[in-house]
Amino acid sequence: MKGKFTANTAMGLVATMSLLLLAVFVANTASPAPAAMAREEMLTVPNSHSVTVVGEGTVSIQPDIATASIGVEVVRPTVREASVAAEAIMEEVQSALLSQNIDETDIQTMHFSIFAERFGPGGLLDENDVRYRVSNTVFITIQDLESIGDVLDAAIDAGANNIYGVDFSLADPASVESEARAKAVADAFGKAEELAELIGVGVGEVMGISEIIGQGGGFFGGNFSRMAAAEMGGGAGPISPGELNLTMQLQITYELR
Repeated sequence: MKGKFTANTAMGLVATMSLLLLAVFVANTASPAPAAMAREEMLTVPNSHSVTVVGEGTVSIQPDIATASIGVEVVRPTVREASVAAEAIMEEVQSALLSQNIDETDIQTMHFSIFAERFGPGGLLDENDVRYRVSNTVFITIQDLESIGDVLDAAIDAGANNIYGVDFSLADPASVESEARAKAVADAFGKAEELAELIGVGVGEVMGISEIIGQGGGFFGGNFSRMAAAEMGGGAGPISPGELNLTMQLQITYELR
């Protein structure tokens, strides 16, 4: 009787141990609880909160060079007459420019065209009546701003009958661009701080930055003196360089904390 009881007891202990081992195995292999999964995801997902702003910096400057487009336009009954006349006048114009201390390297042909016209001032020309218009335009750089009026007057006196514009700029804008970029960065940070404050967070590290390209990295604005279609025998009149504004724009992305 005693031996039978001992055997039964041993079998019960074996069964109990088996159940315990099974429970431990199931517990170790089961999926983690939802709360644990959520905590794990929070630890592994990177912080993607950011704000992107455009900062703008403007520097006021005095221009030191001017550019102008100066042209000759003639109309003659034949192509040969028109081209010869235009060439002769343009030679006179270029000689006049050189006499005003415009360097040869600062004179560049930018446009030349020959056009057959079949319309006169009163309308259609006769079937065999064709006129030819030749245009020749040079682009010049004027290094001495005080000589602009004299240069344009000399070109007009030499026969130029098209002056499309006078623009002012800087010969070397690099240092001014750097100053404008610094202002653009400060402006961008100020905007990012304002936006972050509105939603109750702070501004962290810069995540990305790019320059918004304009003309040569920035763009000029300000007082430009322009003169269109100066006629033969006229004068350039007063030309004022005024003041320019160089503006740089930067797009910057900041981390939000």
